[in-house]
Order: sequence, then structure tokens, then C-alpha cells
Amino acid sequence: MPLAETDEIPLFPLNVVLFPGGPLPLRIFEPRYVDMVKRCMRDGAPFGVVAIGDGGAEAGEAATKNFAAIGTSARIVDFDLLDDGLLGITCRGERRFRVLGHRRESDGLSVGRIAWLDPAPPNTEPATLPEEHAHLRDLLQRVWPEIVEAYAGIEPRFEDAGWVGARLAEILPLQNADKQFLLELSDPLQRLARLSPLLRRSDA
Repeated sequence: MPLAETDEIPLFPLNVVLFPGGPLPLRIFEPRYVDMVKRCMRDGAPFGVVAIGDGGAEAGEAATKNFAAIGTSARIVDFDLLDDGLLGITCRGERRFRVLGHRRESDGLSVGRIAWLDPAPPNTEPATLPEEHAHLRDLLQRVWPEIVEAYAGIEPRFEDAGWVGARLAEILPLQNADKQFLLELSDPLQRLARLSPLLRRSDA
């Protein structure tokens, strides 16, 4: 059930589907997003990542108009000035939200009025991964040493159904539309059930 809590946050449309708990490295070059990052860092506030529809470009005005209604808030955890002079930031996905409406500021930045779909992290009770999906946990454990660098600072939770499903949805070579469908599932066990046949076929 969606939470009644609503908020207003800046939106960053991207050709990526961000899941709660997942890493997101970004190179920031558009002035509107440089300013957004500065404000978020100053205020300790998140911004919202929403997937662009139909493989649209991330830059330009079109990206502010055609994006998914459900996204994930991102918290900036590190930043650096890259060799090419651009601002590099490392973010982490936090909570899913639904965009109820949005407006464009004078600099082109989209600001969304959102309803949070997930509880704040301290109030989140993890769902235990059931034995029928143990093969998904086992697969993630096997590949974890190969991908752990991308998940630096993120503690693995291999018995948490939501965490395992989100990580597999991130790393599997799925179309963004399929990843978005998985993101929109509120029940972590349903997400595992959708992923399970994909992994069984690949293991066959």
C-alpha cells in the first residue's frame, strides 16, 4: 500500500532503473544538475531518479517530459572532480516513490510532487528469502566477488528477499522496461518469482 507521506524533490531522468540499496555513479555536466547536486549536498537531501521512456536521451528538454511514474530516491555518498573537469558523484538508492505531478523550474530542472511507496529505512522490516528461491541467493553469492567493487560500502544481505531481488535485477542483462516492471513490484517475493525462471533457464 502506498504511504500517505508526500514530498517534493528534484527529479533526474536517466537511462537507468535505480533500485533501493543500489549504487549509482554519475558524471554531472548540465548546469541544472550541477546546481541540483550542490543543493542536495548542502541540505543533506536526496533527489529522485526516474527512468526515461523509450530509450530517450538523458540530456536536453525531452528528458524532463517522458519518464516513468515510479522511481527511487538517491542519496549522494561521495563526490570528486574528474580528470575531464566534470563533477563525479556516487549515490545510493533509498526509497521508491510515485510521481504525482511535476513542474519545470526556470533552469529546466524538473521538480516532482511525490508519494513515498516504501517506509524510511529504519522502519523497513526485511522479508526472509524463502528456500524455493535459494538458487537466486546462491547465484548472487557466487558473482558477488566479481561485482563487489561497484558495491563498495554496501553490506550484503543475502537472506533479505528484497535486497537479493534488487541486486539481481540491477546486474542481469534485462531491458530497462523489464527492470522498471520489477522495480514497480511492491512485494519482494513477487520480484523473486519473476526472476527465478530467468535464472533457471540461464543455468540450464
